[in-house]
Amino acid sequence: MPLPNLIAFYAFYTLLGILPSFIWLVFYLHKDVHPEPNKMVLKVFLAGALMGPVAIFLELVAMRVFNLTPEWPTFFATLYQNTNLFLLNVLLFAPLVEEGLKYLAVKWQVLKNPAFDEPFDAMLYLVISGLGFAAVENLLSLFLAPNLTLQFALSQTLARFLSATFLHTLSSGILGYFLARSFLDFKNRRLILGLGFVLAVAFHSFYNYLAWLMEINKFISLAIALYLILMASLVTWQFQHLRKQPAICKVDRK
Repeated sequence: MPLPNLIAFYAFYTLLGILPSFIWLVFYLHKDVHPEPNKMVLKVFLAGALMGPVAIFLELVAMRVFNLTPEWPTFFATLYQNTNLFLLNVLLFAPLVEEGLKYLAVKWQVLKNPAFDEPFDAMLYLVISGLGFAAVENLLSLFLAPNLTLQFALSQTLARFLSATFLHTLSSGILGYFLARSFLDFKNRRLILGLGFVLAVAFHSFYNYLAWLMEINKFISLAIALYLILMASLVTWQFQHLRKQPAICKVDRK
């Protein structure tokens, strides 16, 4: 393929891979009556995206620790043939690592910023971090496909827009809500944040379980849709609840 065509090929599919995150980003930013600086939004989005490769590395290391195969090449060759190890990653390693890293991206870029003093912002920035993370996952789902065609790319992008990308916004939003609540109850902030992290991981884990079941039974897709609607209802309530809270909160900047 000539170089100009190759550049156009990768540029097109890169934009397509980012599109689901961009659409959800616009949707969530419209919820904020006091718009965040574009520079800060971009920084948090990119920080979330940078956590994508870190998550892949940590999940592989975690699976390697629990795998008794002595050689790395053998480990990679049999990675997806070990059902128990695969499920352990899907249900435990991945949710723990991904939710933790999305939070760290926000802590890294936002929580030490003196301008950050609204509870609502905590939830919004966690969602933005989740969208950056999801963008990397979406790109990998396209470029690692064995046969990348336009039809496959369009269907994959739509499916991930409605499912995996949406899931990342919701689980991040749940954690963001508890992060905001921890600022309003500073004395119990660690307990509240810990509870939020556990809930975000649990919601993420159960979604992964349903997605795994869908490989066996396609009717599970209806259960996934209902589950995401339930999560979306919860996150919507959380956004509305935070709007009623005082605009200024005490933030631990240590």
